[in-house]
Amino acid sequence: MRTSGGRVGNDRDQFFAESIFHLVREKYTELTDSCFSTSHARHKVLAGIIMTRGFDLRSAQVVSLATGTKCLDLDNVSDRNSTLSDCHAEVVCRRALIRFLYAQLELLLCKSAEGEEQSIFVPNKGGCCDGGGDGLRLRDGVLFHMYVSSSPCGDARLNCPYETTATYPSRRFRCHLRVKVNGGEGTLPVTARRANQKQDGKPLVTMSCTDKMAKWSVVGLQGALLSHLVEPVYLHSLTVGTLSHTGHLGRALTRRLAPVKHLPFPYRRRQLLLSCLSSSEVRPAGKAPNVSVNWSSGDGGLEEISTVTGRAKDSGTPSQLCRSSLFARWQRLQQQLNGQISGAEAIMGTYCGSKMAAGRYQRALQQFIGALQVGGLGTWLRKPPQLGHLNISV
Repeated sequence: MRTSGGRVGNDRDQFFAESIFHLVREKYTELTDSCFSTSHARHKVLAGIIMTRGFDLRSAQVVSLATGTKCLDLDNVSDRNSTLSDCHAEVVCRRALIRFLYAQLELLLCKSAEGEEQSIFVPNKGGCCDGGGDGLRLRDGVLFHMYVSSSPCGDARLNCPYETTATYPSRRFRCHLRVKVNGGEGTLPVTARRANQKQDGKPLVTMSCTDKMAKWSVVGLQGALLSHLVEPVYLHSLTVGTLSHTGHLGRALTRRLAPVKHLPFPYRRRQLLLSCLSSSEVRPAGKAPNVSVNWSSGDGGLEEISTVTGRAKDSGTPSQLCRSSLFARWQRLQQQLNGQISGAEAIMGTYCGSKMAAGRYQRALQQFIGALQVGGLGTWLRKPPQLGHLNISV
């Protein structure tokens, strides 16, 4: 880990980063040993999130895990709410973490003494959530750490040996927002031509992993829906396997966010502790498989997703991480709460309406987007509102 401070502190940080890496690798090996396939062996990017109590590694628990490097060609997808469109490992891993957070909330809401003791969430006296009232927060000392085997696609990967930038020279677009190439790998900078994407007539695009991770550093990992209930959940550290130093990563995830200010409480700009391994992982050569896998703590095994269809590889059913699945989980949670959230009639409507009703979250997001745009780093491309007109009966 390349951080400032004394030798003893650096050695301790390095040991922690190496331990996070080994825990994720061991969990992935454990999960794939029973269902080994060539697609698992040929994965190009692995991401995992570990939960700790403080920095005590004895408490460390892998809570979500994913592989993948591809993004669906959305123009060829009929039901976008039931497909997993962004199958990059970091993004899928974060969605798997959201499933873990739902499970922890359900544990707390079951009203049993054992469930309340085991849940990572506690009532937040004097707090402030979008749903009104005090809401919930993480227990004191609960931290989340991400490991990813390769630099996140986008600005953080520029100047790395496996990033091709022949079309757009990296110096010209350094720090710019970038979008993923639909149906394949790689990213392109956001240009004025792409800035006005529409559902009809123009190809839909997805922001790069670097940009999404920067967004998580401001609005949290929990997303707009859960912000009705819980205070922001931030990553504490990020360890990348292929890096020899964290300079480019720090520029993309920390320094270019300096203009993001005056965020509504309880949001803040979270500065990640960035790490790399003492011996860099080798990024596997060759073509990536058309499969992305995901797992959350409590799952019996891996879910395999076809990166061609965005659905379960064998059955073709919607992924447990797709928009419709997570929204159904959210609505079941609302039923458990019996309308205790203010504005519940709006929240129980469409997916888009429920997200937009999270006022503080949306204001924090707009502060983030506006700061980048004013800084000349490009326009954040959001999916058209039509895609959020999803209503599910549970």
